[in-house]
Parts: sequence; structure tokens; C-alpha cells
Amino acid sequence: MTNDNLKNILKAIKDGSMEVDQGLESLRDLPYQDIGHTKIDHHRGLRNGFPEVIYAAGKTPQQVGDIFEHMCERNNVLATRVSPEMAEYVTGRLPQVEYNATANTLKCKSRAIEYNSGMVGIITAGTSDLNVAEEALVTCDMLGSRSEIISDIGVAGIHRLFDRIEEIRRFSVLIVIAGMEGALSSVIGGMVDQPIIAVPTSVGYGANFSGLSALLGMLTSCASGVTVVNIDNGFGAACAACKINKAIDK
Repeated sequence: MTNDNLKNILKAIKDGSMEVDQGLESLRDLPYQDIGHTKIDHHRGLRNGFPEVIYAAGKTPQQVGDIFEHMCERNNVLATRVSPEMAEYVTGRLPQVEYNATANTLKCKSRAIEYNSGMVGIITAGTSDLNVAEEALVTCDMLGSRSEIISDIGVAGIHRLFDRIEEIRRFSVLIVIAGMEGALSSVIGGMVDQPIIAVPTSVGYGANFSGLSALLGMLTSCASGVTVVNIDNGFGAACAACKINKAIDK
């Protein structure tokens, strides 16, 4: 349920094209729908602008399939951290659901998406960061922001970044993704004026500590104004970028 959905229901009741009982049926699960193992928050979009997203890790394929079945009836649906086995079960049960094997996401588009005018640039230091970038890309699309990935322009070959810098400057918001020491966000932060959301990844050898070195490097960035999300959290970075885009359009 979004603000527009609710307005349309109220307008239809007001002009007589919808019976009160029909309107009541549309709102019957306010504020949530209890399906036993899960309480689905259909009205989250009314409160914060984005619908509930399914975190699939730790859930069974059947649980995720049940949630998709109920949510797809009224909202666009996104699930993150989806295993191939879970994807096979859910798409077999609901053929309209799409799986992205790189992003480890499932999505169901049951409503047209209204896009913001801004464009999110998703920048990766290396090809090994692409799974996090793809998660951000899918999330941006589902939350109403167009986005584009520019991959493999890390500081180990900084000339690659310089070759793309004018292209990078055309985006309204940047998501910068890097593992190892996480230096790319600081370098880009010193060269552009857009908001930057940095994502440390778990890419790296032992002293990377599964992304901790990149996280600490980004948190202690000498470039001012760089915002940092948690390790491998492409989803969280995309949510922040979409909220910035939405605010720009207001």
C-alpha cells in the first residue's frame, strides 16, 4: 500500500465508483497481515515511502514463497540474500517472480514503478564487488530510482577512474563499493560534489578481516561527507540513495 493507492481508494469511495465495503476489504490488513510464521507489514510504504523488503537469509523456501504469494497481490516485492535453492522453489511456485543470481535477489513487479528524476551511480573498485553492486542496482530499480553500474575502476589502476570521472559526475547520488582497504570512496569523495554512500565489501585477503579493514578505512575517510553503510550492504546503500533522490524531487 502506497500513498497513491490509499488516495485512489478514498477518491473512488467519494465519487461512488467503489462501495464502502470494497474499500474496507482493500484496507482489511491494516496495519499488518498475520500469516502464521510472518506478520507482513503491507503499510510500511505509507510510513516511510518504501514497501517492506524480505530478508531471505534464515528463512525456509516455503516461508519466502508464502510471503511472496501474499505480498504480490498488492505490492511490488523484493527479497535479498536469496540462495539458488530458494529461488528455484519460489520461481517454480510463482512464475512471475524473477531471480537475479548475481545479486541473490527475487523480485515481483505487480505495479508500475514511478521513477524519480535523479540517477544513481553505482561504482565498484573491482569485478569481485559486483554481487553487492547488483544488489544495489535491483534495489534502486524496485524503489523508484534508475541506476547504472560502473565497474572495476579501483585505485590499483587509478587511471581507470580518471577516464570515467566526467561520467561519474553526471549522477545525482553515488554508491561507491570497495573491498581490500576501501580507498576508492575517499578518492572519489575528493573529486566530486554528489552525496556518496560507501559500501565496504568482504573482498580481500586475511588482514582484510572479511571487510573490517575496508569498513574502518571508509569510516575514517579524509574526504568529508562520505556516509558509510555496513559490510556488503548494497541494499542499505540503495535505500539511502533512493531516499536522497526522492528528497531532491520534492
